[in-house]
Order: sequence, then C-alpha cells, then structure tokens
Amino acid sequence: MNLSRTQLFVLGVVLLYISYHVDAAGTRVNPVKKPLQTDCVPVGSWVVPGGGEITNPEIIARAAKSDVVLLGETHVNKEHHRWQLQTLAALHAVRPDMVIGFEMFPRRVQPVLDQWVAGELTEKEFLRDVQWGLVWSADADLYLPLFHFARMNHIPMRALNVETSLRRKVSEKGFYGVPVEDREGLTRPAEPSVEYLDFLLPIYKQHDREYKTKGEINHDDPDFRRFISGQQLWDRAMAEIIYASLDGFDEADQPLVVGVMGSGHILHGYGVPHQLRDLGVNDITSLLPWDTGRSCKRFVSGFADVVFGVVPYVSQASQPMRQRLGIRFEFAHGGGHVLQVEKDSIAETAGLKEADVIMRIAGLEIKDISDVINVVKRHAPGTWLPLEVKRGDKMIDVIAKFPVLED
Repeated sequence: MNLSRTQLFVLGVVLLYISYHVDAAGTRVNPVKKPLQTDCVPVGSWVVPGGGEITNPEIIARAAKSDVVLLGETHVNKEHHRWQLQTLAALHAVRPDMVIGFEMFPRRVQPVLDQWVAGELTEKEFLRDVQWGLVWSADADLYLPLFHFARMNHIPMRALNVETSLRRKVSEKGFYGVPVEDREGLTRPAEPSVEYLDFLLPIYKQHDREYKTKGEINHDDPDFRRFISGQQLWDRAMAEIIYASLDGFDEADQPLVVGVMGSGHILHGYGVPHQLRDLGVNDITSLLPWDTGRSCKRFVSGFADVVFGVVPYVSQASQPMRQRLGIRFEFAHGGGHVLQVEKDSIAETAGLKEADVIMRIAGLEIKDISDVINVVKRHAPGTWLPLEVKRGDKMIDVIAKFPVLED
C-alpha cells in the first residue's frame, strides 16, 4: 500500500537521520564476517579518495582558492565539530574574507544570526532567539565553538535551511503543489542524477518495513519520488543561500563561502554540490571527516574531494543524557507531534514513537511547542517525567526516565 502523507514525511526524516548517523563510509555499521580494510585514512591526515595523502598546507591553500567549501559532519559526533573548527581557522588564516553558512538554522532566524555576530546577544539570548531546541535536535554545546569563532572574527553567518513544514509539504504534494507564496522564495531544484537515485533507493527500501508496498520499488515509485523531492528541496535551499552569498561581488573581492552541513548533503556531489552547479557555481571543494577504523569499502574516487582522518567516534549512548528527550517534533494535532525519535535517546528508551502526539507533559497541557522544551530543560536529572501521549486513537502513559548526570 502507499504511504500516507504523514508516514512519508516521517520516513524521510528518518532516512535523513540515518544518512548522517552512519559510519564514515556512508553505510550503516553491520556485523562483518571477514576482516575489513580500515587503514585508508590515518588520524590527522588528509587523503584524496582514490588517490593519496596530501599535506595540510596544500589542501588548505587549494580549498581557500575555491568559491565554496563544504564541510560535512555527523551531527552528534564531537570529533567532527572539532575538525570543522580547526579547518575553519586554517581557511580563515589564508582567506579572512569569509562567510559561514549553517544547515542548523532556518532562514527566518537570519536577523538573530546578524545580532549574534555583531555582539548584541549573550549566548543564552542567542540560543533562545534562534529557538535552538525547536530548530535543531543536537546538543548546542557541539556547535557553540563554531558560532563563537564566527563572532570572535566578525564572520557573517548565514541561515541555510527552510522550515520543516515546507519540506513536508513538498514531500507530500510535490514542488508545484505548494503555493508560490509558501515556498520561501525557493526555485525548483535541479533534477536528481540517476546515481543519486541509485544511492538512496536501497536505503529507502530498507526502512519501508512498516509500510511494505506490493511489488518492487523503483525510481518511478510515487512515494519514493515525493521523498526525493523533499530531500532535493533541502539541498536546493542551502545551495541558494550559498549562491546568494557570492552574488554581487567581483571576483577580486568575493568572499570564501563555507557551508557547514550533514555529510549526506555532500557525499559524491549528489546533494548541495549538484544544486550549486545548476545555479552556476562550479568551483566547489567538498571536505569530509572520516572516522578511522571504519570500513574502506566505500572510500572510492568521488566520495569527496578530500577527507580528514579523525579519532574513532565514541557513541554518546553510554554517557548520561542531558535535559533532552531526543525527539524532533512540531505543534500539530493538538500537541507535540513527534517527527523523529533519536536512536539511544531517552525518548526511544521510554517507548515514544514517530507520529505520537504528546498531549500533556508533567501534567501540563501542550499549547505551544515551547511548553515541551521548557519542561524538559527544567527537569531534574535522576527523575522521571510523565507524558500523556495520543497514539492513533488511543491515549497512553509514557514515562521518560532522566539518568543522573555524572561529573
């Protein structure tokens, strides 16, 4: 059977989450039956996929001559963010006229980014005004060093993203099914390459378990095509802001535009690079972190321009969770409508599921999305948080257990 609109959007969010929370080779980590080659990228080394090592000065000098540099990440990996900061500092030393775009922010919060860079907001005010707990699910502490670097050096920050609701509408109705006035000024994304469709189709199939369709899913499957439309809109939105940051400058005084985003938007040039080229931006350098010790199976030519070996990623699952449920949600259906449940999160342990609607939290009726955020942030470590949840036509009680924080 076909996916419902809500199921399709939820599946799209899950697939994107998976694409950015996978091993550095771009595939999920599965048990292996034979030893894998894992020495393709040594820690602290820059390596060209399909080529060889390149020195740090060489790659920084080369990247600094580009129009655009894209820095990938796995959102929850602290080592990736440390590498991003190191790379930004190196690029800025060579080319101080810089603009940094962040996937984490929707366009509507651009005035807040401007105020932050101008030094007009405290850190607390900044996170409050960009609605961090609403617009992004990862811990703000992972990103604050990057934001402070931009402010310290007075580097303009750009909000690259669009509202989740727009991506959902496009996934449901297609690009032209959304009224022009609701598209946030976006132009139609460039058609995806066959290679991109081939790349995403197996992932889509693997995670269509609850809503199995009859027969084989192919590139022309309507639900798959709508899913692709939503992902392309995401890529197009970021590409357009990057393009706009270059527009109007002569080549001599053009800034270096750096985009900070999930690696899934960069891999093999399928996402944002593809949309940038459609807009006429061709001088792009894609840099990705690589967790050493991962399988080298997909470390092939074209994976990225250059990758940097970082120390192996240590899952945060074994560490105490801070005051975060671990969900991405919106206010809909009379409460907090869950769009995504993070793996190994408090929410997953409690049994929350995608498409659940949180109606009450700690006895408080949900009237606004901030009600959930504020209660969770104030919740004491080592205590339990009761939730009243609507699941389908039933009301159920869910208990979120917050562990004691350790030093």
